[in-house]
Amino acid sequence: MNIAGVIFDCDGTLVDSERLAAGLLREILHQHQVLLSVEEVLQRFRGVQFALCLEGLCRDYPWLPSDEIETEFRARTLPLLRERLEEMPGAVDFVRNLALPKCVASNGPRSKIETCLSTVGLLDVFHGLIVSAYEVQSWKPSPVLIEHAAELLGLPPTQCLLVEDSVPGVEAGLGAGAQVAGYGDTDFSAFMGNANFHRVKDFGELRELVQRIS
Repeated sequence: MNIAGVIFDCDGTLVDSERLAAGLLREILHQHQVLLSVEEVLQRFRGVQFALCLEGLCRDYPWLPSDEIETEFRARTLPLLRERLEEMPGAVDFVRNLALPKCVASNGPRSKIETCLSTVGLLDVFHGLIVSAYEVQSWKPSPVLIEHAAELLGLPPTQCLLVEDSVPGVEAGLGAGAQVAGYGDTDFSAFMGNANFHRVKDFGELRELVQRIS
């Protein structure tokens, strides 16, 4: 089935923010005697609503002060991203040369999405074309966020390609009926038999996919 538009996840797909954020959360957890590696934090963190990630941590480590951790994490995230964030390799060039209608759909708050896109030089491309889960009150893996993004493009989800680096994101896209490109090094083996799922390891492979199905 041909696609007529592309929906991008932001964190870990367009920008290399997830490892930075996981490193920050790890540092804050260490202050409270929870000694997890960045990989362990990333496994909990990737593609998951932050409130649910923190809820799980507090369930496993009952002494954690949830409100205090969230406040510190929120306060330090945007300055960290402005200082150290980089694009995922090839993302900016791919997006700027993509002729199809495009938008961003992210589990993150708008302030974070816009900070990320601005830092790597993509905010102008997605002006008026951002959907935040906090604004529609629905987070991946629910398909609702992807349905809103397709509506923003004026397309049915079945005519959209979602580019995603997380399992919950892929589940959201498939649930909405979209074609989904599973990007990066995440283990997507659970989806390999789905006709609407396409594995792409980098933006070069994504370019080939888009040319093939658009």
